[in-house]
Amino acid sequence: MSRRWRIGGGVAAVVLALGLAGAVPGTAGAEKTRAGTLTTAAAPSPALGGSIDYTVYLPYGYATQTETRYPVLYLLHGRGDTMQAWTRVKADLDRMIADGEVPPVIAVLPDAPWSSRGNWYVDSAYTGADDPGRPVETALTRDLVAHVDATYRTAAHRGARLVGGYSMGGAGALRYALAHSDLFANALVLSPAVYRPLPPADSSAREYGAFGAGEQRFSDEVYQRLNYPALLPGLDPESPVRMYIAVGDDEWANPDPADAVHDLDYEAATLYNTVRRADGVAAEFRVLDGGHDWDVWRPAFVDGLKHLAGTLSVTPPAGLPGPPHGTAGADWAGGVAAHADGATTIGYAASGPVAGQPYAGGLDAVVSRLGADGATRWVRQFGTAANERLYGVVPLADGGVLAAGYTRGDLDGGHPGSPADDGFVTRLSETGQRVWLTQAGDPAKADRFYALAAAPDGGAYLAGYTSGSFAGEAAAGDKDAVLVRVAPDGQVVWSRQFGGPGEDKAYAVAADAQGVYVAGGKSAGLPGTTSLGGADGWLAAFDPAGTRRWVNAAGGAGDDLLGGVAVAANGTVVATGSTGGEATAGGTDVLTVAYTTAGRQRWRTVTGGTGADAGADVVPLADGAVAVVGFTGSRLGLPVGGADVLTLRLDARGRQLGVAQYGTARDDAADAFGEENVYATRAADGRLLVSGLTAGAPLGGDALGNGDVFLATIEPTKGTP
Repeated sequence: MSRRWRIGGGVAAVVLALGLAGAVPGTAGAEKTRAGTLTTAAAPSPALGGSIDYTVYLPYGYATQTETRYPVLYLLHGRGDTMQAWTRVKADLDRMIADGEVPPVIAVLPDAPWSSRGNWYVDSAYTGADDPGRPVETALTRDLVAHVDATYRTAAHRGARLVGGYSMGGAGALRYALAHSDLFANALVLSPAVYRPLPPADSSAREYGAFGAGEQRFSDEVYQRLNYPALLPGLDPESPVRMYIAVGDDEWANPDPADAVHDLDYEAATLYNTVRRADGVAAEFRVLDGGHDWDVWRPAFVDGLKHLAGTLSVTPPAGLPGPPHGTAGADWAGGVAAHADGATTIGYAASGPVAGQPYAGGLDAVVSRLGADGATRWVRQFGTAANERLYGVVPLADGGVLAAGYTRGDLDGGHPGSPADDGFVTRLSETGQRVWLTQAGDPAKADRFYALAAAPDGGAYLAGYTSGSFAGEAAAGDKDAVLVRVAPDGQVVWSRQFGGPGEDKAYAVAADAQGVYVAGGKSAGLPGTTSLGGADGWLAAFDPAGTRRWVNAAGGAGDDLLGGVAVAANGTVVATGSTGGEATAGGTDVLTVAYTTAGRQRWRTVTGGTGADAGADVVPLADGAVAVVGFTGSRLGLPVGGADVLTLRLDARGRQLGVAQYGTARDDAADAFGEENVYATRAADGRLLVSGLTAGAPLGGDALGNGDVFLATIEPTKGTP
């Protein structure tokens, strides 16, 4: 059985896939499924000076739902086949759409007869008199796509298009996704007939002139210029391609050992291991039981389309608004505060000078006031030659702000030669002038403030951890949680250090007139709690004088923590974070818990997908509802990039009211360690203000550097900017 016959041909084989068992789903009882229609048509092609024949699949309801628009699949057949080859997946499309596994889609199956059906879907420069090459790539990517968008009710943007193919068509789908990522955001690449660096001597890729030049049927230079390794450096990371690659484990094995690396199963694995390292491609790879035929392509089509369906959307994903804040280096988000006049204050850590401010070195703390129109009113930057980070900004009644975090230097002038981190809190006036700054902690050990809440008298509560003895209190373990009360003049009124023999940290604090509520994570032995398994989250309540009233562990059998807390409008204390227990949907999920002020749990909600998800902040809404802001690496809304910003609305009983995600093509709201770096508050008009870290570029602009800070205004009922 020759390689030339196998590529694109139809060979019967036994069907079974890894995780895709047995007969193809949807074949039994398919007659009961609401069926779409298949119709043949032709698209004019100026590039070809003729037309492109195609078959179109229109989903059930297309004729009656006249206001609905649809994503489009472009499915390319293999060498020697016709547009009829892909019609065998009609029943699968009908069933998957009816079952809600994929959205209703239009599928376009172009016929590719040029170069004796061996055109490899490229623009050929072969001029041989027998069967000269044609501009097939231009015809399909320019003329056919334009015709389909003008003729059918499509969603005409890249996120609503998928290009797929098998064998020669798989090579075409791969090329179109990489060379035309402005058109296609999704690719289904099945048993692709691609070779690196060149096809073996007996490959049909050399025979038909697709990669020819002049009278020469095959040119090494042309092939390598059009092949996928040459395309990867030109990808735009801000327009990522999601790719599903599949191949059978019974591909034809070339008897020449020198050509074993060109067997298509080997080449598919090489392709996957190349593109997965490319900045701008998110790839999945499957090996199925079967050969170079529909025993592989049909189940792979079903599995691949379901995998990619979450991003195949009529509505474009929501991006981040600009402009970004920060420097050309690495910056970190540090808080957001809303003011009664519509102004907003954001805090962050910057690795260089901002707005002409003096730069002390390392990371400096930056506090910036923006007017209701978004214009910068003032910027204050302060720091030492070491690192400073901010972990909270809150407004004061006089228009000023409090900001808190940690420093590794002598920030207040009273800690020369400081060998480790200290917590600090500072008050700035309405015009950005420093009123006071307090630096505190064990003189020889690391102390950090990770959270800040305004006290009713104009002072503040701070929460974090100490590695030593904070204000002379005895250490219980490796790290202890700390809660600190400062007066309106910045003086420490009292502090509480508490923990077990392991590592305990406080990550969030909230306060009202009745008490203070602190949330965090513990490793073992936090007094007053029982171990739930792994590291647990915890929530504790203190009275205004610093007496602890209760503490509860939260989580499951895996590693958990609570990183955000707020007092809801109905008086319920709501905390959020992440859980990694066995019962979660995958990775880590968002854990949100609510307690009465007496410490009795009211409700517990876990929200997540197959990726890493975490809550970071809780914002009270009307009637006891809350908005949870964090990050998601799953498809909880419409995904954009790696980690996206997450907005989750829960009612007063913990029931989900809405979920949305937004961001850039890169990670947002999470740092390089997979930890949340995002803050949220509520503006006077009821909208959410969200500020966090982004590794990507905002809409209509460029990134400033290697990690910037964004500010987004969110309508709570919508969840996106």
